[in-house]
Amino acid sequence: MQARMALARHLTESGLPGTVRYYGCPGEEGGSGKTFMVRAGLFADVDAALTWHPAPFNGVRSTNNLAVLEYYYRFKGIAAHAANAAHLGRSALDAVELMNVGVNFLREHMPQDCRVHYAITDTGGRAANVVQAQAEVLYLIRAPEMRQALDLAARVGKVAQGAAMMTETRVETVFDTASTNLLPNITLETTMHENMVALGPIAFDEADLSFARSIQQTFTEEAIRSSIRLYQIKGDVFSNAKIDGSTPLHLGLREFEGQSHFRAGSTDVGDVSWVTPTAQCWTPAWAIGTNPHTWQVVAQGKSPAAHKAMAHAAKVLATTGFSLLTSPQLLAAAKAEWADKTDGRPYVCPIPPEVMPNARH
Repeated sequence: MQARMALARHLTESGLPGTVRYYGCPGEEGGSGKTFMVRAGLFADVDAALTWHPAPFNGVRSTNNLAVLEYYYRFKGIAAHAANAAHLGRSALDAVELMNVGVNFLREHMPQDCRVHYAITDTGGRAANVVQAQAEVLYLIRAPEMRQALDLAARVGKVAQGAAMMTETRVETVFDTASTNLLPNITLETTMHENMVALGPIAFDEADLSFARSIQQTFTEEAIRSSIRLYQIKGDVFSNAKIDGSTPLHLGLREFEGQSHFRAGSTDVGDVSWVTPTAQCWTPAWAIGTNPHTWQVVAQGKSPAAHKAMAHAAKVLATTGFSLLTSPQLLAAAKAEWADKTDGRPYVCPIPPEVMPNARH
């Protein structure tokens, strides 16, 4: 919002043409909000999209995120007294456990860059002396491209059917959400990096560093090294110093290699990138060593340092938007790269038409 307001105000005051649109995007984690928005056509007339994400580093990192599909597998069996009449029962929980075992054996036989995760969301109750008549497991299935994710999901579905057959239960497969793999745009990312160089580092103060240091003390040395490897923070534009975690916050700017890297996570930004050239920057709202999906992320979310990082990201988005609005050549180059990477393939929304936004099954 800050970036949109600043850039729109500048266009109005300077008399420059252009439209700046801001989208609030709910349900990014697990909700695939942007996927629903893309399906609804909200990005159909957008020339380019810019976004940001909090991180333990400052800079642009071009990534190839994985496509993801999420399904609930709901098993229905027959309840029975587990001691007196177990032979009359058909355990849905047994089916869930057998499915998980089967998928674990499947891992050896799927492409190396794919990922499969699960969580048992319903065990059928807390009574151990009852054969569980219902049980549910949620699976996330990831792959470098959506077609691969769909193929892998079909194999996981067969494992679920097999588990149902072995236990004489029934299984219902319920689609939840999905996000398409990300198409990075080096043209836009290069411009974004150049604007970050021009803006310089973020002015963190001693209080920011002290709080980040207290957060960093909750990490092991291996966790810090893992975070640095995850985000591939190899050098600094301003000092050429190697990032080793000795400084609690990233005070410089990550080098930009001009090429994409594999990243095993998923994002609904991927769906946007299939319909318009898209770029993302990262700013250091977290202490070095912070890994995503941890309590330390939550603890730092409202800190003064995080707000400074967010404001810095707004400046990056505003200046990059200005670069696009004042350089038809840049926009044309970004669109040409996007056209080359899509190679004429139309975007196919992975969420079926009958699935409504924000629906929970």
